[in-house]
Amino acid sequence: MNITEEKKDGITICNISGEININTSPQLRKSFESFVEANTAKIVVDFSQVSYIDSSGLATFIELLQRLKKVGGTFRICSMSQKVKNIFEVTKLHKLFEIFDSREAALNNFL
Repeated sequence: MNITEEKKDGITICNISGEININTSPQLRKSFESFVEANTAKIVVDFSQVSYIDSSGLATFIELLQRLKKVGGTFRICSMSQKVKNIFEVTKLHKLFEIFDSREAALNNFL
């Protein structure tokens, strides 16, 4: 898994590529830790290059959402493949997270 970060109009965009699983979840948690410590309020997580997410990855995102909310932040998820979207729907997590079809839609939701 690879994580890169960029900023646009005060919003942090986190691009993730590869699989999010039990082996890579700690790396994801560590990356998001810096957002929590910096009190980053607006984050878009781009899933366009995520090929798979397992239950540990889902648990990591739930934890991150809760931690960000405690410091007044939140994030949107965008550009999921149908395969990954199905995992969120089967687990009903699509009701917990704000998921958008495109990066532009997620960014515009913050404005």
